[in-house]
Amino acid sequence: MQAVKIVGVGQIEVKDVPIPVPGDNEVLVKLKASALCRSDLHLYHGESVFEDSDIDGSTITPGHEPCGVVEKVGKNVQSVKPGDRVAVYLAYGCSSCSYCLAGDTMLCDKFRCMGFDLDGGHADYLVTPEYNCLPLPDEMTFLQGAVSTDVGGTLYTACRELGVDGTQTVVIFGIGPMGCGGVLMAKGYGAKVIAIDVDPQRLKLAQELGADIVINPKETDSVAEIKRLTKGMGADVAIDCTGSQIAQNNALDCVKPRGKVGFIGESKSCTINPSDQFIRKLIDLKGLWYFNRADWNEITDFIIRNNVAIEKISSHTFPIEEAAEAFKLFDSRVTQKVVFLWD
Repeated sequence: MQAVKIVGVGQIEVKDVPIPVPGDNEVLVKLKASALCRSDLHLYHGESVFEDSDIDGSTITPGHEPCGVVEKVGKNVQSVKPGDRVAVYLAYGCSSCSYCLAGDTMLCDKFRCMGFDLDGGHADYLVTPEYNCLPLPDEMTFLQGAVSTDVGGTLYTACRELGVDGTQTVVIFGIGPMGCGGVLMAKGYGAKVIAIDVDPQRLKLAQELGADIVINPKETDSVAEIKRLTKGMGADVAIDCTGSQIAQNNALDCVKPRGKVGFIGESKSCTINPSDQFIRKLIDLKGLWYFNRADWNEITDFIIRNNVAIEKISSHTFPIEEAAEAFKLFDSRVTQKVVFLWD
């Protein structure tokens, strides 16, 4: 089978490797779609994603947003069978701690991530524990399923955790793939959505996805404009998908007292004014990262029931043989999601 390997900084090779064999409680999945993520680019640039990992990234097949068809199952597998359509949950844990039992495997002390600590989905086949197989509804394509995991699941959960509903104004900072997911999910919840980005093409896409208002902070003071649009009150909810200190501060500044702010974009540090931006406004600030495994059916039901056009998050598709070109294009930041597809 073919598998993508990052063999050096900015260097991709598609190698022939043996098809893996599922062990006890494991499943062999024939991949049909696997989405690239910005975190894949950390490996592409020779950077770590999880600082405590001691795995040599050049030996690992990346990809943590895959979908496919169960090809074979190992001993003791009971919940899936050959022919089942599945998405794959990225988090691997101990399976017995309180976090794993509650479905928050990414919080387990023994957390490992598919595509970083062990082989992921940018390959013809993938072996994964039975527990990590998520049923893919017949109404969803494999591409839709792939982008419904990391992006769809994370942003659905973000909107739910922040209490988004049809009475609210929600601001999304950064209209990359995550921000696009934020626009789609917030509109699915019925909210009025304001999209913020410095790229005119991304703002145009935000409008196509349903954003009610777009603001380019290079041209307009975004916080002042949000206050004007909300009659001086401020937004109900703001979600930062950039990891930029400027956007994080603007998210805190643009919400009204008792507003809610979510941080999704990864960053190492951020300086804020806790008294004025946070304490005296009684703001709720939440860290938002991936979704609880038990929520998968709820997430896919929401997407199907509300006709969420999750596939529009993907702007380009490639066969696995063209992985080097796909990574290079995705790294240029002129795309939204890039997805590998198999016939």
